[in-house]
Amino acid sequence: MKDYLQLIINPGSTSTKIAVFKDIKPVYSETVRHSTKDLERYAKIIDQFEYRLEIVKDSFRKSGTDAGKTDAVVGRGGLLKPVPGGTYLVNKKMLRDLREERRGSHASNLGGLIANAIAEELSVPAFIVDPVCVDEMEPIARISGMPENPRESLFHALNQKAVARRAAEEMAEDYTEVNFIVAHLGGGISVGAHLRGCVIDVNNAIPGDGPFSPERSGGVPAGKLVDICFDSGLSKENIRKKLVGNAGLAAYLGTNDAAEVEKRIENGDEIARLVYEAMAYQVCKEIGACAAVLRGNVDAILITGGIAHSRLLVKWIEERVGFIAPVRVYPGEDEMHALACGGIRVLSGDESAKTY
Repeated sequence: MKDYLQLIINPGSTSTKIAVFKDIKPVYSETVRHSTKDLERYAKIIDQFEYRLEIVKDSFRKSGTDAGKTDAVVGRGGLLKPVPGGTYLVNKKMLRDLREERRGSHASNLGGLIANAIAEELSVPAFIVDPVCVDEMEPIARISGMPENPRESLFHALNQKAVARRAAEEMAEDYTEVNFIVAHLGGGISVGAHLRGCVIDVNNAIPGDGPFSPERSGGVPAGKLVDICFDSGLSKENIRKKLVGNAGLAAYLGTNDAAEVEKRIENGDEIARLVYEAMAYQVCKEIGACAAVLRGNVDAILITGGIAHSRLLVKWIEERVGFIAPVRVYPGEDEMHALACGGIRVLSGDESAKTY
């Protein structure tokens, strides 16, 4: 079998991760941090394209990789129109939507653009894999109670899908033949019901729907939120910050660092314990809701994301949901590996690249 060589690009809000993978093993990796001073000269994220492109090119040169042997360039998927999960070939429609920020502005939008620019120079395909806009929700899951405000699917699709595939493989099962509930615990929290390979229901984690998280409010009482919006004198932007950024653990405890919260708990801070356990409590409620969506037919509950390193939080979750199905823990979010695996599935012929 051929050893496939891929350049992997993952732009974040304050960093750009670059790696070269030989099959599914990294042979080179670098994370370039961007200071506020570096980025403040750009009015919009999309304006950072040339700046970040040159960073990726420089890193690729430093890797010593033989450009002529590169088989594909894979970028993190951005805010695009809703699509089913999978690996997508970057095309003109996708590039247009990313450039015009039709679904919103986010650093991940640069992934497909940079991947395409380098892939054209190398005469190889450019892909994105399981972008945040993956939407496999069933029609019944979209009904919200307000016709003009339907439920949407925006979540940690890349990591959720990657962890689900990994768990299925470890269980000697096919992802398309099992049912999982996957909880991604990070700065935002998303909990998805995976029915035979499709995420048929999930909370919209981008604006903070679902459980509250280290920096997002989660689903809050709607009537009181209306009062806050109209009576507080706050601007629309400030209200958004109260929901995403200055909410959750950050609002209650003044920090979005779960490790710091745990240190406070160890030192006897009962308020920190209450709030931290409440976050686990809300995750458990969301997992229970997904169990109902799957009619109780759940093969495993998968806990992943950065905060899955917290033994305390995971213990609280296991105690409440262990009766539903076995709990398997996959700490962290190895997005670079997930992107590489998505490219390999297409290059090796296990899957066909999807068209945007």
